[in-house]
Amino acid sequence: MTGPTPPIVLTGAQRDDPPRFKAAAVQAAPVYLDAAATVAKAVALIREAAGNGAELIVFPEAFVPGYPYWNWTMNPVQGSPWYERLYRSSVDVPGPHVETLRAAARAAGAVVVIGVNERGPHSMGVLYNTMLTIDADGELIGVHRKLVPTWAEKLTWTGGDGSSLRVHPTGIGPLGVLACGENTNTLARFTLLAQGELVHAASYIALPVAPADYDMADAIAVRTAAHSFEGKVFSVVACSTISPEIVDAIAGDDEEVRKQLGRERSAYSGVFGPDGRPVGEPLIDDEGIVYADIDLARCIQPKQMHDIVGHYNRFDVFALNVDNRPRSPITFTHDPATATPLAPAATPVPEEET
Repeated sequence: MTGPTPPIVLTGAQRDDPPRFKAAAVQAAPVYLDAAATVAKAVALIREAAGNGAELIVFPEAFVPGYPYWNWTMNPVQGSPWYERLYRSSVDVPGPHVETLRAAARAAGAVVVIGVNERGPHSMGVLYNTMLTIDADGELIGVHRKLVPTWAEKLTWTGGDGSSLRVHPTGIGPLGVLACGENTNTLARFTLLAQGELVHAASYIALPVAPADYDMADAIAVRTAAHSFEGKVFSVVACSTISPEIVDAIAGDDEEVRKQLGRERSAYSGVFGPDGRPVGEPLIDDEGIVYADIDLARCIQPKQMHDIVGHYNRFDVFALNVDNRPRSPITFTHDPATATPLAPAATPVPEEET
């Protein structure tokens, strides 16, 4: 992290009386490649979760308008038209779909984390795998672009930068967000923990197209438990599902791909506590919402044994530097906006007037 140490994001009142709240992990499929319909579905789910008392509602990765499964089942030439369909159906930040989600969070009085395909403002073709964090008052407080697209995802998404590796102070406590495979990135996770993260939102997609010996549900659970145990934090993990409509769109008449997309144990959603154990029962494969009660006071005592951002580290031995500068495709050595306008050229004087 360049510059001074980030400010502590837990208020004095929250230290005296750590927040208690209900969290909701949404496991659902998007309305595939239809941003408006998927946002409408998200709004209904936000309303449902808030109606059941949730103050934190976490959605899957790339929920709006869906995940590019064709990268795994088609060659790049076959998948290229699908890439264009995804781009045309994706989200501008800021933009009308984001405004709709902000209004839903404000109406629900809940913090909302949701994954979108974001169109880069500087290029007709750049897409980011982006996690939006919206506070309970409807303020967009976080736009995190996945740092490294995983494997076949590199055919679709451009990587983000370190500027969005931030922990956000919210009414439910210090909140950090990572997307899918980022939750295996030890340094990215440590960057959030070192900023005071106590609530971690981890968003995933169902991945039945993984190698045959890869159990996605187990992989999600292992990663989530590891972060919770290592950091002594609560983790809310939300994963998408694959609807029959997605199977029909991607597989078509290919029975082998259809069978692949129907593979079980491809989605896992739930909540883990600071001891690394599940809080309540998780949800595997089926659509639904997992609820759990969170008491951040449970993070205190475990840190007496292992606090890897405090006494259980050696900062005289180890040091992590994070470049958190926003990256741009171009940097001007002189800002044109501050340039002094050129003086107008002198008007020539006609010869007969001289």
